[in-house]
Amino acid sequence: MRRSSLRWRGPRRRSRLRWLWWTLLALAVLAAGFAAWALLPESAGGDVAGLDAVAERYDATIARDEWGIPHVVGPTNEDVAYGLAYAHAEDDFPTIQHSILAARGELATVLGRDGAPNDYLVGLLRVWDTMAERYETDVSPEVRRIADAYADGLNHYAALHPGDALVGLFPVTGEDVVATSVHKSPLFFGLEETFLELFEEEDPREVSERFGEDAFGSNVLAVGPTRSAEGGTLFVSNSHQPWEGPVAWYEASVHSDEGWNVSGALFPSMPVFALGTNGDLAWSFTVNHPDLVDVYRLEVDPDDETRYRFDGDWRDFEIRSIPIRVKLFGRFRWTFHREALWTEYGPAVRRPHGTFAIRYAGMGLAGIYEQLFRMSLASSYEEWAEPLRDQSGLASFNVGYADRTGTVGYVYHGLLPQRSGAYDWSLDLPGTTSETLWTDYLPFDRLPALVDPAAGFVQNANSTPFDTTGWPDDPAADDYPATFGIETYPTNRSLRAQRLLDADPSISLDDLLAVKFDRTYDADSAVARWRDRLAALDVEAFARSHDLDPAPIRAAVTTLSAWDLRANLTSRGMALMGITLTYVYDVADEDDRIDFDPSRLTEATVPDDVLELAFADAIAWLVEHHGRVDPPWGEVNRLRRGDVDLPVAGGPDLLRAVYGERSDDGTLEGIAGDAYVLVVAWDRSGTPSARAVHQYGSSTLDEDSPHYADQAELFVEERFRPVPLTADAALEAAVITYRPGEED
Repeated sequence: MRRSSLRWRGPRRRSRLRWLWWTLLALAVLAAGFAAWALLPESAGGDVAGLDAVAERYDATIARDEWGIPHVVGPTNEDVAYGLAYAHAEDDFPTIQHSILAARGELATVLGRDGAPNDYLVGLLRVWDTMAERYETDVSPEVRRIADAYADGLNHYAALHPGDALVGLFPVTGEDVVATSVHKSPLFFGLEETFLELFEEEDPREVSERFGEDAFGSNVLAVGPTRSAEGGTLFVSNSHQPWEGPVAWYEASVHSDEGWNVSGALFPSMPVFALGTNGDLAWSFTVNHPDLVDVYRLEVDPDDETRYRFDGDWRDFEIRSIPIRVKLFGRFRWTFHREALWTEYGPAVRRPHGTFAIRYAGMGLAGIYEQLFRMSLASSYEEWAEPLRDQSGLASFNVGYADRTGTVGYVYHGLLPQRSGAYDWSLDLPGTTSETLWTDYLPFDRLPALVDPAAGFVQNANSTPFDTTGWPDDPAADDYPATFGIETYPTNRSLRAQRLLDADPSISLDDLLAVKFDRTYDADSAVARWRDRLAALDVEAFARSHDLDPAPIRAAVTTLSAWDLRANLTSRGMALMGITLTYVYDVADEDDRIDFDPSRLTEATVPDDVLELAFADAIAWLVEHHGRVDPPWGEVNRLRRGDVDLPVAGGPDLLRAVYGERSDDGTLEGIAGDAYVLVVAWDRSGTPSARAVHQYGSSTLDEDSPHYADQAELFVEERFRPVPLTADAALEAAVITYRPGEED
């Protein structure tokens, strides 16, 4: 039996071994083939073939001036929207594509794990539910056609440049374009920071108890005829933004025979202008900081985690699984799933320290581009303000206004939740009661606002609306309860603007530009207090306690004592204070107890020990890199772009705002602050003229373009170039004109 058994097992074993060998070989071949496929470089994966046919539907001419700025001319609004998209794609196609991918919740397919948090947030906030529910109600057919035309401009460009098109993105639709506004809007008032806090390991947040019954910055300046030396109207738009990335300014103009004529700036993937002028009027935004986000602590059923308590009953969570498709390597992607909860308040997340719901202003609205488009068509203040009255999208921002008739105005705009006065809304809220569930906003006409104030000017620099002119007709703080969280503090920029404008009874355009480029810290600023505190430092005691050489500390104290609070290129003390501020910010970034925001250096509070150690670090850094504690500010503060390396005046929270990061070569490289600056002036008869400057140039990413940094020298020298305000002027200023796709 044993032999017989062995005789028959041998062939079977060999057969099985052969089967196993062939199986392993096949798997190895498949694995090798998969690896080769996965590691291949990707080309355009979308259906770009044939998308260039959309060009037949449009008639647009792109006229680029000597600075490369595109001015798009065409018979219809759709024509110029299509041309605007094509021109912007020529200058910044990667950023536009990433913005649209981010709004789709597909950023991780390109960026890998770095894009996953964005994609989770898109699903959690139900961006595309909002689009399905509100696209046709919040966005008019006219603006939907503009969005479609803008999408067609991107599709046309992708079809002609398939090697630059991202896998799976095309064709882009008008809904994709509008979704970018729904996606980006809450990021301007800090929604992502709230989520980051919830995802910390510890829970430092406090919960409000019921205590009673209901009871990185920007500047905008406008001067009316009663205050201007020329008897006309003056306006400066100076909205601070990062110098690169998805919210960096791009300058352009459109001129349609249907009446859409705007020169201004927008972000990548925007089919309309965020700010600018149409010749009749001009407007601009600065970021404000009302309380627009609330966090609710939920009580989850201990016997059933799918339920939470609300008004005495158990309610079911709406539970979804968010698919997040993540690029791991090459072409290989894997789909991960994350839970998304929805409650009466809005989205919710489970954390080890509790389950939290979020509610924020503008949630579920999609009308931002509708509002901006209608504002850009207006010819009077009433027409311009009407879209904001709709409260269909824009959730925040101060707004400055001026027009050819001499009207100047300011609105502390925001969707301010009308909340119960029985809770402290700066803390977390009980998530068990409809008392904390707000549903209405303060109407537009009750927001803090000024139109044609007696002072003859308005200003805002991310500062309180209650000190816009310094005159009695400023909005009254007592009219607005604390539940709105409206700022009551000035910034250094607003202090300086207020003092300089108020002291000048006859403000010329040169006077106004001198205010805009002011480089001085106010005597009431935190920087002035810190200078005095450090100038009084006991050098010997400080050096002994920290085992430091007293000589450079003594030199630094002497330098600061003589510093005049200015940030000119030749200023000696500004390098010490500027680098000290960067070290304070590093500490504040890690310690939430320190109230330090470099864009508002009046209310900032920094403990003595933190300030002094930051000062010591700044001294060591300057000595290491410059061999002295008092190098001129222009040697330290730099604008760098490709081969361009220029000294730039200004600094944090100055009207000439420049925010930089320390680099390894001993400089501060500018990354944000003054960016696109637009100046509009109307003479006594109402005839407009405009000038502008950009920190870099019109070509955002192409280092080989002559317009990659051609405005940098103008920018650091605080000079401007003219802006054409009509189609005829744009065509006359053009050095090249072409139809999209025919530029070669």
